[in-house]
Amino acid sequence: MEFLHSTSKQKLLIVVTIAIALFTVIPIVYSFAKDPNFLLKQQQPPSQINTIIKLQNDVVTTNENCDIFSGEWVPNPEGPYYNHTTCYAIPEYQNCMKFGRPDTEFMKWKWRPDGCEDAVPVFDPWRFLEIMRGKTMAIVGDSVSNNHINSLICLLSQVEYPMDTSVVPGYRFKRWTYKTYNFTIATFWTTFLVKSRPNPTLPRLGDDLFDVYLDEVDERWTAQIGDFDYVVMSSGHWHFRASIYYENQTMVGCHYCQLPNITDLTILYGYRKAHRTALNAILALENFKGVMYLRTFAPSHFEGALWNEGGDCLRKQPHQRNETQDETTIKLYNIQLEEFRRAEKEAKKKGIRLRLLDTTQAMWLRPDGHSGRYGRLPEAKGRSDCIHWCLPGPIDILNDFLLAMIEREEDKGSLAQVR
Repeated sequence: MEFLHSTSKQKLLIVVTIAIALFTVIPIVYSFAKDPNFLLKQQQPPSQINTIIKLQNDVVTTNENCDIFSGEWVPNPEGPYYNHTTCYAIPEYQNCMKFGRPDTEFMKWKWRPDGCEDAVPVFDPWRFLEIMRGKTMAIVGDSVSNNHINSLICLLSQVEYPMDTSVVPGYRFKRWTYKTYNFTIATFWTTFLVKSRPNPTLPRLGDDLFDVYLDEVDERWTAQIGDFDYVVMSSGHWHFRASIYYENQTMVGCHYCQLPNITDLTILYGYRKAHRTALNAILALENFKGVMYLRTFAPSHFEGALWNEGGDCLRKQPHQRNETQDETTIKLYNIQLEEFRRAEKEAKKKGIRLRLLDTTQAMWLRPDGHSGRYGRLPEAKGRSDCIHWCLPGPIDILNDFLLAMIEREEDKGSLAQVR
């Protein structure tokens, strides 16, 4: 009898053990089957998991007057969240640490909005990809936009690397797909936002001269973005290049063309006209159900001389917030604001979601974050790059802002606003 009693106790123990194991394993297996990145998520620090912004009555719960784009950079000893050895997507000219940049403090800052510090949390790649499950995003612009895309891919590499699903060769029109999330990013290269081409005939010494058709859309991107869920459009530094301006297929003037008998209308004329044409193209899209963001100008920080005359960017600290922006940056930024507000009125009438990704102040305060002379081998000759940004570096904030805005859009639906 004692033997039978002992055997029964052993059987009961086995049954209990199996039951406990099943109750422990089944939820994990179910979660993994539902989301293959489930186990990776458990490694995310708690501080980066529970930072999702929630809206109540169209305002952020932390501060109803929060303007996430007004603030200052504060030290962040926990950064960066990737580096040149963990992310393959860093191009050579943005790979500052590979090419020997000696200081690392430029990677250890984060943005703190005024009065609402938690409104722009550290970028959460799991949260971003979950929101983007089954969606598409297009980023439209020039090489600074490519800089932005590379930052996003590196931040998301903590979760998953995308597959290159491009349909044309080259880097100007690429697509990447995150298979686990069925999320696709596309890049559309456009230097002036409007139709343009190198001018092959007019004689000019020095840099290239471009024909810019200020009233004609660049159909390479405008004809393809109608089905995207999110579109980020920007334009900037190419407008500084020497250009012949056309309207109604007729030459109306130029910017810095240095040609006789042609009126110099200045960069401001071309910048305004190009933005107006591009925004009008958005307003003309039929059945566009996505969200369009206009990202404001990301300034360069050449000091000591012009970009082509030995100018450099050697600062090791951010600007103080009271540092005055250069006059041209202020004027270009104001043009973007004015054209955005004009288009926004019409967008509201048509039910188009047009938003402002107002990044100029944050990027102006970071003269320390450019590639400079560290986008090539030390012995290689060339100009310092004070336009593009080291990766990791300050440009990662564009994705912090973008996620904060998308969360507001998703949490409150089509009427959510950032400001």
